[in-house]
Amino acid sequence: MDKSWFRKLFDRPRQRQLASIQAKADDGDAGAQFSLGFSFANRGKATQDYTQAAHWYLKAADQNHALAQLNLGRMFAGGQGVTQDEDKAVMWIQKAARQGDAGAQHDLGLRCLRARFDGLPQDALESNLEAYKWFRLAAAQDYMGSQAAFEALSLGMTREQVAEGNQRATTFSASSSNPVPA
Repeated sequence: MDKSWFRKLFDRPRQRQLASIQAKADDGDAGAQFSLGFSFANRGKATQDYTQAAHWYLKAADQNHALAQLNLGRMFAGGQGVTQDEDKAVMWIQKAARQGDAGAQHDLGLRCLRARFDGLPQDALESNLEAYKWFRLAAAQDYMGSQAAFEALSLGMTREQVAEGNQRATTFSASSSNPVPA
């Protein structure tokens, strides 16, 4: 059965829009490249293409598109469309976090929490301080769960450790011009 007349009418602008995004992405527009990557990653199960998503995210990530970096990092972490590689995952997520992406900062906070169990006991304090810093930075942007995460983490820290975590967040913010409220 043919498409109804109104379906044809509304499909045309979408097709033109996708063609326009594709043309912009091919010309090197990072926002369009991210959009294509997002589109490939979030289609229905039958048409989802993680390999194409990773391809376009990489193009945008190489141009410092923070969300593309975060999504590419998560794809490397899960082996979606790329070979699973935790080192590359962390590298891309760190790049996004350093640009101020709250999701990436929260993700790094979680990774630091997990890392404290993987390393030596003396490394646990450093992991806690870094987790606190990243959660604090994400919480300053109202990223869901980050406020509770850094507050819960602080319950197991000394006053000096909390002060150190706050200092790290402030120093990061001052160097990246992303203010963190006191």
